[in-house]
Amino acid sequence: MKRKMPKRTKELKNFSLGSELTQYAGTYSPTLLEAFGNRHPGKNAWTSFICTEFTSLCPKTGQPDFAKIFINYVADQKMIESKSLKLYLFSFRNHGDFHEDCVQTICDDLVQLIRPHYLEVIGEFTPRGGIAIFPYASYANQKPQFQKLKESRWGQYRPGKYSMDLSKLY
Repeated sequence: MKRKMPKRTKELKNFSLGSELTQYAGTYSPTLLEAFGNRHPGKNAWTSFICTEFTSLCPKTGQPDFAKIFINYVADQKMIESKSLKLYLFSFRNHGDFHEDCVQTICDDLVQLIRPHYLEVIGEFTPRGGIAIFPYASYANQKPQFQKLKESRWGQYRPGKYSMDLSKLY
């Protein structure tokens, strides 16, 4: 028996999806982020996004920094719209900030957008000068199960723990 999926026509009407020409922001812009309603708010499920081509600028030298950004979250009422996330992450391209600041900013912006049960952002920055930097930021709402999740993942974090084996990315 085929399950008929309800259409999201009304919900998607104001999204930038399907624009004929995609406009890229010239500077950091959290206003690009969009969310949609979670149809299953009573059920907990992980959603992960992996951006393999994140770039930002070193605030001191202006040189580009490259990274993979991993976003893992458990939604509550809202979910992140993927095209808007892509455009938002691209908006860091000409933004000068340290790796740790970029990751914390992404975490804070996404929490403000969707108020998830749990969210974490991991940056795996390509080494420059022989040093790789892997910042980690997370958020949990006040529910005990998500506070425990945050404490557990925070306590067990190490580079590569919550991202993925790089050979499986491509």
